Amino acid sequence: MDLIRERELLDVAMEEARTGLEEGGIPIGAALYGADGILLGRGHNRRVQDGDPSMHAETAAFRAAGRQRTYRGTTMVTTLSPCWYCCGLIRQFGISRVVIGEAKTFSGGQDWLADHGVEIVVVDDPVCVAMMRDFIEARPELWHEDIGE
Repeated sequence: MDLIRERELLDVAMEEARTGLEEGGIPIGAALYGADGILLGRGHNRRVQDGDPSMHAETAAFRAAGRQRTYRGTTMVTTLSPCWYCCGLIRQFGISRVVIGEAKTFSGGQDWLADHGVEIVVVDDPVCVAMMRDFIEARPELWHEDIGE
């Protein structure tokens, strides 16, 4: 995929992140695409809204995609570098590629994924960075709860 296509895919995840923020939650969004580039599922972090600590954006997108015969060749697109929990999901199900909107505010386990054969693309989108920095500044207690500090 080229950078233009990756940014198009990231736009879906960014829409989800904005929805999460509007709902009073954490602004992280994700989307899972098939090997053919078709959107399989999308979602956003719903920990606050659902009172469910496991409902991260990547988890929501994965669940929305439903059961697939295989996840080989799929691409997870997320506005923020995936945490260890979501890295486990990506690795467990063999998701082949992760496109990350930004990894400046949080680097998660992306290096671990890369070490295990997952292709990692960090876009370093300034809108993603600004959205997370603004959120962390406004709601530090919620942010620290989300990353387990």
